[in-house]
Amino acid sequence: MPIARPTASVALEGFELRVLHLPLVSPFTTSFGTETVREVIVVRALTADGEGWGEIVTQADPLYSSEYTQGAWDVALRFLAPALLDRPRLAPEDVAGMLEPFKGHRMAKAGLELAVLDAALRAEGRPLGEYLGAVHDRVPSGVSVGIQRDPAALVDAVGRYLDDGYVRIKIKIKPGRDVADTAAVRDAFGTIPLQVDANSAYTLADAATLAELDRFDLLLIEQPLQEDDLVDHAELARQLRTPVCLDESIVSDKAAADALALGAASVINIKAGRVGGYLEAVRIHDRCRDAGVPVWCGGMLETGIGRAANAALAALPGFTLPGDVSASSRFYTRDIVTEPAVLEDGHVRVPTGPGLGVEIDRVAWEDFTVARETLTR
Repeated sequence: MPIARPTASVALEGFELRVLHLPLVSPFTTSFGTETVREVIVVRALTADGEGWGEIVTQADPLYSSEYTQGAWDVALRFLAPALLDRPRLAPEDVAGMLEPFKGHRMAKAGLELAVLDAALRAEGRPLGEYLGAVHDRVPSGVSVGIQRDPAALVDAVGRYLDDGYVRIKIKIKPGRDVADTAAVRDAFGTIPLQVDANSAYTLADAATLAELDRFDLLLIEQPLQEDDLVDHAELARQLRTPVCLDESIVSDKAAADALALGAASVINIKAGRVGGYLEAVRIHDRCRDAGVPVWCGGMLETGIGRAANAALAALPGFTLPGDVSASSRFYTRDIVTEPAVLEDGHVRVPTGPGLGVEIDRVAWEDFTVARETLTR
């Protein structure tokens, strides 16, 4: 499903980048660490016709992936943004090709591409969802629950999210905090849609432990092995009844094609930042839809900028599993958009305004800023 009608080019005049620190409602713990403050880079594209917003979803430390905030900040300011500013006019569809010579740094590229895309769509009065090919006006909302103090605390946390109306629960696991935690949630809440996320915490030697999760009738087990372990994931998939879903391993459409060809995954989590942008995310969606492989939209604790974009992406027809497009209040008491995402009957609405369809809360944007830099032509 290619983009139906490309955007017009914009006269790009500059980029403003800011590092923001947003306090989290509660600590978020995964197999690779605990966050209490979300460090994120917000990109503002400056054009002759207005502005556009993007978000670079790196974390402070290179633990989820090799990308991290200061690295993204450096490469964006030193290489990526100047390359885009070299061209008098720029279409969003051209951004990836222009940045392709610079290896890696997909999250930084995605944030810049989104800012240019938002600017172009705002100038045309077109919503991002319409541009990407959305077919729904709201998307089912799942929630990601970090590792808690003990199984009882996990059950309490899950219960609160179910009371809030979330339609799918994902719990983080790691060695020693897997079978018992999953059993506690399943025993407490019966047949709720439930999945687990290992964030690459296991090896193929742990197959027997992971096979114990089969008895809990999970939707999927997400990224059990390391990012580059496609062959081992294929072997593990043959040993499990639970569907294996890949996250960190899917860094591009090519990676998705390889994973499917090897039988390394029967479900794919699409994160636009991780794959280099929303246009590449659509290509992965199209590939999986054509192959009959379900996809869902993962989250990176985005602000209202990335959350709005994720809602638009998750409204495409191939996203048949609830994703991590949760309400803003799941993570933040104060977001940087004037109308943060809210949960309505277990769903989040897809914004319908031009571009991302959200407006920036300039006071919050200023209050959370810890560093800023502007590049102009």
